[in-house]
Amino acid sequence: MDKYNRHLFIVLAAAALLTGSLCLRGFHLLEVVLPNSAPAVGRAAKVHPDYSDTVIPPNIAPLNFVVEEGGSRYFVRIRADQGRIIKVLSRTGVITIPEKPWHELLAANRGKRLVFELFVQTDNKDGGRQWQRFDAVRCTIANEEIDNYLVYRRIHPVHAVHREMGIYQRDLEGFGESTVLTGGYFDEGCVNCHTFCNNRTDRMLISTRTEKYTSAAILVEDGTARKVGATFGYSSWHPSGKILTYSMNKVVLFHHSASDESRDVMDLDSLIAYYVVGSQTIKTAPDLARKDRLETYPMWSPDGRFLYFCSAPLTWTDRTTIPPEYKEVRYDLMRIAYDPDRDEWGAMETVVSAKDAGRTVLLPRISPDGRWLLFCMCEYGCFPVYQRSSDLYMIDLEAAKQTGRFEYRRLDINSDESESWHSWSSNSRWIAFSSKRQDGLFTRTYLSYVDSEGTAHKAFVLPQQDPTCYDSLLETYSVPELVKGPVTASKSRLARAARAEPSVTPEIPITGASPKAAPLDPQQERE
Repeated sequence: MDKYNRHLFIVLAAAALLTGSLCLRGFHLLEVVLPNSAPAVGRAAKVHPDYSDTVIPPNIAPLNFVVEEGGSRYFVRIRADQGRIIKVLSRTGVITIPEKPWHELLAANRGKRLVFELFVQTDNKDGGRQWQRFDAVRCTIANEEIDNYLVYRRIHPVHAVHREMGIYQRDLEGFGESTVLTGGYFDEGCVNCHTFCNNRTDRMLISTRTEKYTSAAILVEDGTARKVGATFGYSSWHPSGKILTYSMNKVVLFHHSASDESRDVMDLDSLIAYYVVGSQTIKTAPDLARKDRLETYPMWSPDGRFLYFCSAPLTWTDRTTIPPEYKEVRYDLMRIAYDPDRDEWGAMETVVSAKDAGRTVLLPRISPDGRWLLFCMCEYGCFPVYQRSSDLYMIDLEAAKQTGRFEYRRLDINSDESESWHSWSSNSRWIAFSSKRQDGLFTRTYLSYVDSEGTAHKAFVLPQQDPTCYDSLLETYSVPELVKGPVTASKSRLARAARAEPSVTPEIPITGASPKAAPLDPQQERE
């Protein structure tokens, strides 16, 4: 090695010590420092997060990872059929991939394989050093992109109180995260739900709860935020954007010692109503607010002709305490026809029977192309995040049209831990969902590619710039929603709306504490 190369190596090595990893592109020195051939270990290296055999979006942020093999230096080559090879050298095992060459490589190789070659340098007994080559790891670059942004809630997994709760948005092409709204802007209030119309952020809903400023819903339309004086629970926009269907729930958190998870949630009373944006009125229908049933988790079909929801028998009369039969409560998955032109509800039918399935059915979400119905099933109740038994299932709605039967199947991407809140990308090719598979304690967001046959491919965790962040992050990610662009309404504008008096407080056509539709004048219902 001549004097110039020795000096260059010293400079690069110093930089590597400071940053932990170093991208080397176009340096002849690399071939001197690192081997062209090294003895094979005969297995893949232990790394986390695990991205092997996944299908990844062509616009995803770099898949940074940590090598969990003993060594003094780590070298990774990332290559595909087209484009320049990315080379990363690290002294810590933390592999940080440069964004620009990463995106160039993915853009040039849509639909092709991406290969990660990993080398680890170890010390010999005689004091020398030797490079070892691990088996290459491969994944596939999809042709279809994922929506550019993900909106989610971050919350500490506390039991009875909430603190530092907020809704955030993440640019999936990079690592930038920004605040949408936090409780700190309105007396440490609760920011509990966010809902978007057709994967767009120009029409959205954020629900808030606070004693000082009252519980309400912030409705955002084309950058304008206004406060509606009504408590919106789980919500779904009709694809027309003209009505917003939501549940009214009396949810109670309680504790038990019957399983590893001591927390549980029960809905003591619930119904479904809908807010008409134009007239600023709230309506319901008899089949959505039955006195002997619990109704929750509404979700519109993409054509706006069916409302899917979950319904369970209400067998207790005391709406203030947890009934002894709480572990016997199981929800059916239902749907009811709707005529948006006449604002009229039609026939109701059972999609999945809890009795036949032997489980409770929750959280229906339909792909924007109308083909796939994704939902959760677990042992009982209404809150899958606290149940290890919660898994993701799929129904082919096109096949159901042909056969008249809603046949479901359990997805292969499930783990032994809870799988819960999920959403679709606007092109119906990606799902984001919450899972506790890493440690059984904290929910993280995972992404999975769904091909044209409805196969969900191996899921991978939302990539972070620091791949070790999940090891120490004491917050959960919940309600991940894929959207086409960032929320443009500023957090200060949303905060002002949360602190303001409601611009409208619609009358709710529900009697007393029990869910029952009040008799409405038919003429008024059509207006």
